[in-house]
Amino acid sequence: MVTNVTNFSRSGLSDWLVQQVSAVILALYALLMVGYFLFHPGLDYATWHGFFSQTWMRIFSLLAFIALAAHVWVGVWTVITDYIKPIGIRFAAQIVLILAIFVFLVWGVQILWGA
Repeated sequence: MVTNVTNFSRSGLSDWLVQQVSAVILALYALLMVGYFLFHPGLDYATWHGFFSQTWMRIFSLLAFIALAAHVWVGVWTVITDYIKPIGIRFAAQIVLILAIFVFLVWGVQILWGA
């Protein structure tokens, strides 16, 4: 049996489930945003700020950020493990990806919950 030292994923089934659940969350978020744009044609900063100042919208946006990060991780991890065969390069690519996703999440939290 071959052990892959850069396999950060649990299983194919859990990866598939993460992809499906995150896709549903992102689709709902996209529908909400499109609907909001359609029902607010004269959107200005005050309206936009008021919409995102509501706690439920901040929580839903944070959930969408987490879903996007999970979706990206599973998708790009799959591509990296399929196409980058040298273990050192694959490991480095995965570390860079993890750091990028982490920075994205921290930045998103700062934007949503910052002063």
